Amino acid sequence: MADSNHFSWDERLISPRNVLNHIKPGMTIFIGTGPAAPRTLIKTLLDVDSHNIRDLELVQLAVLGDTVLSVDRLNAPNHRLTTFFSGYVAWDTISSGQVDLIPAFYSEIPRVIKSGKLDIDVAIIQITPPDDNGYCSLGVAVDVAKEAIEQASLVVGEINTAMPFTYGDTFVSIDDFDLLVRSKREPVVYDLPEVTLTIDQVAANVASVIKDGDCLSFSFGPLFEALVPHLARKKDLGIHSLFFTDALAELVKSGAVTNARKSPFRGKSLVSYALGTRDLHSWLHRNPLVEFQGIDWVCSARFIANNPQFVALYEGRKVDLLGSVAFPLLGAVITGPGEAIDFFRGAEASTDGTTIIALPSRDEKGKPNILLSLQKYGNQLRMRESVHMIITEYGVANLKWRSLRERAQALIDIAHPDDRQALITQARDRKLIYANQIFLPESVHLYPAHIEETKTFKGDVSIRFRAMKPSDEEMMRRFFYRCSKEMIFYRFFYSVKTMDHDKMQAYVNLDYKKEFSIVGLHEEKGNQKIIAEARMVREERTFCGEVAFLIDERFQGIGVGSYLLSRLIEQAKDLGFKGIIAQVLADNQPMIKVFEKSGLPMESNLNSGIYYVKLNFKS
Repeated sequence: MADSNHFSWDERLISPRNVLNHIKPGMTIFIGTGPAAPRTLIKTLLDVDSHNIRDLELVQLAVLGDTVLSVDRLNAPNHRLTTFFSGYVAWDTISSGQVDLIPAFYSEIPRVIKSGKLDIDVAIIQITPPDDNGYCSLGVAVDVAKEAIEQASLVVGEINTAMPFTYGDTFVSIDDFDLLVRSKREPVVYDLPEVTLTIDQVAANVASVIKDGDCLSFSFGPLFEALVPHLARKKDLGIHSLFFTDALAELVKSGAVTNARKSPFRGKSLVSYALGTRDLHSWLHRNPLVEFQGIDWVCSARFIANNPQFVALYEGRKVDLLGSVAFPLLGAVITGPGEAIDFFRGAEASTDGTTIIALPSRDEKGKPNILLSLQKYGNQLRMRESVHMIITEYGVANLKWRSLRERAQALIDIAHPDDRQALITQARDRKLIYANQIFLPESVHLYPAHIEETKTFKGDVSIRFRAMKPSDEEMMRRFFYRCSKEMIFYRFFYSVKTMDHDKMQAYVNLDYKKEFSIVGLHEEKGNQKIIAEARMVREERTFCGEVAFLIDERFQGIGVGSYLLSRLIEQAKDLGFKGIIAQVLADNQPMIKVFEKSGLPMESNLNSGIYYVKLNFKS
């Protein structure tokens, strides 16, 4: 893949076996990680058993399975692995002494290398052939390669002609290398992950909260692959991510990613690694749209925070009812607390930034992924206050600035329907939710998730609509108390002065066989509030849907009422109702006009100061 050049380097090549002649017992050897793995020299190092290959400390940033250093092949008398993230390595392997784990934030690792703490003797780095000026590229992985080169007394370059020549802080002089070998193996590539219908729905729900202009962190896995079609119509997305993937390349090609609003490196996707197929490597070759920088830049919370609307998005393995997260041990790449904390901190400091954990409600064995406690699970992010949203195929749980009780109820609402009753019982026993918390088992499979939509109204007001959930209790209670006495009277036809837990939980726990409610949510200063609710109850005598509305005065007159009525009409028609009926106080003329503008034949009768309105559906 590398371009031809006139710089002579072939004459400097030696065999991989000859490189080992320069190794001495007790040396510390830094080896490139993941897609930067010098596979030819790794194989030689692990295959040879000679007198000088003894008690070697091998240093890698992460262990990603048998595509890099296979822990199963480590010869205990010969090699010991030091890494910063355990990845696929089981904790019993770490405790056995084969692997030393250094817990560290990813952004700190360059400082660890520079400090001399590891005392690196040899650095083995994969590079491209040099260009006409004698400069090689580090290709698809930058991380801490330059720091390792500066610290090592012996620097070995494995030249791989199939490695793409990438731009950014990737250039190293061929003169920086003491020894050169030719790679006999292609760079590490990763097959595209398979996307299931469940993961696709999780991705659709994630995309529903991604806004135009958001700057995203990305990773490699089914969730991120599934996001592509759901994000393709977004505008001016930015990328500041540890990883670049085939999925991101597709988003750039679609025009959704322009990096026009991000900073630093405006106009470019900022990454440290590229994980993907050979096609991705070809696309990255001399592509100026992707900027590779070291992890001191990419994982710096301060630099991340410079991007407005930064979204730290991660795939979770398990979550508990308080919002703690266990990351995957298999199927995800380098995802761990050390990396995530850097990006979470950056997102929290970013203007309008957010953090998202996404996962299916059940694992591949059908076991729940939302649990009462994560006590027995490792690889945890315990910063539950930093988790703003948790998303499954059943919806979005917005946890930011919500109480523990609200968090628990919101997470139960997005658990698998068949797991919710057990979670309610466990949460009651642990006093996480009210002891008398209502649960309607007959409604859990009837929730109308399909109606979720975000609409923009007059004045560029964006409102997200969805069906009401039990976890809306506290937001609905606050909405009730924000409404004027007049609005409450228009809604209920009598004075309602209080709406305590018993009243409100009965209001938000709906039997979707008989009634339907849609709420509108608007975000203000990072806080999501319910600003509208429309409800429809089946009227058995006429087989019509009786409707009622409550809309925050600040959001009246911009089309919210008409939109809500249109959604209720759609639902009524789907249920086979004959029409819509309502009772409206005579002086509530704005609501009368909403019905008049529906486009349906309307009947109205005034009796004792109340209009009895009916919208008839055509047969």
